[in-house]
Amino acid sequence: MVRPVNIKYILTIVLAIILLVLSAAPESSAHRRPYRHHHSKTKGALIGGAAGVVGGALIGGGKGALIGGAAGAGTGAYIQHRRNRRHYRHYHRAQ
Repeated sequence: MVRPVNIKYILTIVLAIILLVLSAAPESSAHRRPYRHHHSKTKGALIGGAAGVVGGALIGGGKGALIGGAAGAGTGAYIQHRRNRRHYRHYHRAQ
């Protein structure tokens, strides 16, 4: 003989299965801090300085190499600084 099934019992089982499925979320859905890629300002200054020395030496000789190296190093460091700040979000406090 088949016993009648209580509707509360079926509802409890269905809700338990839904809860189990929803609680088994993958770990990738957890909040993670985004990785921010960093460009070295020193490396940019060295590469910019070397390019400036070569360019300055070709154009103006020894004194041009010195000026070109200084200008290239400053420009390289500035470019790397701007690359680091490009995707940085600025949050300002309400006044």
